Amino acid sequence: MADRVTVIGWDGSPLTRAATSALSAATLVAGAAHHLDLPEVPRDAERIRLGSVDLAARRIAGHRGSAVVLADGDPGFFGVVRTLRAPEHGLEVEVVPAVSSVATAFARAGMPWDDALVVVAHQRTLRRAVNVCRAHPKVAVLTSPGAGPAELALLLDGVHRTFVICEELGTAREQVTVLTSDKAADHVWRDPNVVIVVGGSGTVTGTSRSGAGWIAGREPGYPPPVRGWALPPEEDEQHTPPREGEYAGLRAAQLARLGPRTGDLVWDIGCGGGALAAEAAGFGAAVIAVDADAGACRRTEARARRHGVQVQVVAGRAPHVLERLPEPDVVRIGGGGVPVVTAVADRRPQRIVTHASTRDEAEAVGAALAAGGYEVECALLQSVELDTADWTESERTVVFLLCGRHPDAAS
Repeated sequence: MADRVTVIGWDGSPLTRAATSALSAATLVAGAAHHLDLPEVPRDAERIRLGSVDLAARRIAGHRGSAVVLADGDPGFFGVVRTLRAPEHGLEVEVVPAVSSVATAFARAGMPWDDALVVVAHQRTLRRAVNVCRAHPKVAVLTSPGAGPAELALLLDGVHRTFVICEELGTAREQVTVLTSDKAADHVWRDPNVVIVVGGSGTVTGTSRSGAGWIAGREPGYPPPVRGWALPPEEDEQHTPPREGEYAGLRAAQLARLGPRTGDLVWDIGCGGGALAAEAAGFGAAVIAVDADAGACRRTEARARRHGVQVQVVAGRAPHVLERLPEPDVVRIGGGGVPVVTAVADRRPQRIVTHASTRDEAEAVGAALAAGGYEVECALLQSVELDTADWTESERTVVFLLCGRHPDAAS
């Protein structure tokens, strides 16, 4: 095993005294091509061009002498330190950090970033990174080949965002470009790059309207001012007759079974007043709310604004409108019966929840879910509201809750 392993971050600035001292004693140096060309790298040191960090870690583990690994930015922030310290390699490392590429990108853009989410986009995680950009007004994306600005823009189709694209930060070829997301796919971008994605409700040119916050990675308005979720109808909805199945108890049960989370895309079909859509977005998920009624679409957009969350509202009638939507992770069906359930099951989301007012309807929906390859759960929910002035019954609701779980889903 190497006698000493030092990981040095490089942001284009002159190397620190600690970094140059470690490099001068190195008998093995690993890094990208532009790192290995630095004049401080000893001429007689063994050089490893970093491709696979795992392979480099094995080479370092078998080396006798002092090893140095050079990496862009802060190597402890989505960097090589995690891999080098993994149990299978057993390497103890000293770290000489530099300014992370994310911090540099926001500095170039002149934006604060304590309220930004940071995601890594590989080809296997690109869809989840895009969902975060759908759901949050400020996101920094650490890209990779095949999962760069153009690919982000293509998958964000229908959602307007501003991209700040920072190419080759810290080098002589550094370039910062600001453009709208619909234009990003028209260009070829150089690696490595960081993309700052901003837009939607709650931001003005990348700065939240609500002032300073207290928790990193969240908007200053978090947590929401009203405590709780699956709340009763809001005041302005008291005069709008609720649709069947829109009561708060059913919504709570549906949200519990959907389990929306950051990186997910939720479809809310037949969104009504948008209560479930807004609350699913509050859990960090991206949400597409669908309804054929223009009034329901307007109410959903208004509720999302009041809650300070991002919800994409699509006007149209299911199942036909679903054909052009991106792939969902979980789906709530608020109406449409068996034809909509069948169309959704064909898209293979991890979970589908819906409801029925009669046992016959529940059996038909359950059969459609089972035919689509889903494991089916059905529960009869009864809610009785009491007037606490005299403890008499004021309202009773009975509904069948159905949930389909796809057996091949990761979770």
